Amino acid sequence: MQLIDGKATAAQIKTEIADEVKRIVANGGKQPHLAAVLVGHDGGSETYVKNKVLACEQCGFKSSLIRFEDDVKESELLSCVAQLNRDADIDGFIVQLPLPKHIDEQKIIEAIDPRKDVDGFHPENVGRLATGLPGFISATPLGILTLLQRYNIETSGKKCVILGRSNIVGKPMAQLMMQKQYGDATVTVCHSHSQNLKEECRQADIIIAAIGRPDFVTADMVKPGAVVIDVGTTRVPDASRKSGFRLNGDVKFDEVAPLCSYITPVPGGVGPMTICSLMLNTLKAAK
Repeated sequence: MQLIDGKATAAQIKTEIADEVKRIVANGGKQPHLAAVLVGHDGGSETYVKNKVLACEQCGFKSSLIRFEDDVKESELLSCVAQLNRDADIDGFIVQLPLPKHIDEQKIIEAIDPRKDVDGFHPENVGRLATGLPGFISATPLGILTLLQRYNIETSGKKCVILGRSNIVGKPMAQLMMQKQYGDATVTVCHSHSQNLKEECRQADIIIAAIGRPDFVTADMVKPGAVVIDVGTTRVPDASRKSGFRLNGDVKFDEVAPLCSYITPVPGGVGPMTICSLMLNTLKAAK
């Protein structure tokens, strides 16, 4: 069993990005600039955005953080998006999700200029991915694909089961894994209403778990030698931690790991690669 170290891989990629940015700037090019829009004070979102700002520093990017309170009007947020679309110095920007209930998330996503949509959520980028055209790929699926490539894990012709069908991970991951130029795998997408879910998983060479249910994938669902990618990050109470919680994946790690050829831990697996992919998308936008 080999552990897939997302933290080390992300650090390596950020060093590569920083070197490239130095070359671009030395040749008279522009320093890439990423902006983040944060609404309210959700703990998870605060942490993500803080890590994104930190990653920008490591990559040699400029970063801007625009904050709004929970009660911001949808019209205010839309006018902020319009302003960022027009700002020639900003190469890419993200609006951190989830947004408060009174704001239509889809409306905000669709207002973002697809050329600055480094999260890869705009319908145009989603469509470009589906049809194999160049565009911005959603950060978590891109991070997973990068890990598989960097660890030289064979995906072509393999049976890949994806657990979860969200717009952020499940659906774009399925697109990536089935496309010839990326995963070139045979893909099955399972979800909460799938029948014979265990049987489907037991046939898989690669399982990508993005279902948001702690310890959902157990040893009886995994065939020996499978590759298991755990996207889950659920906060579960843990009195032994200073924070009072720990991050738990969708995979019951201790019992599944001995069966695998490769497995990602939580934390330290897919998480760091998500932010790293956002940096790759921002560099692409700047270019």
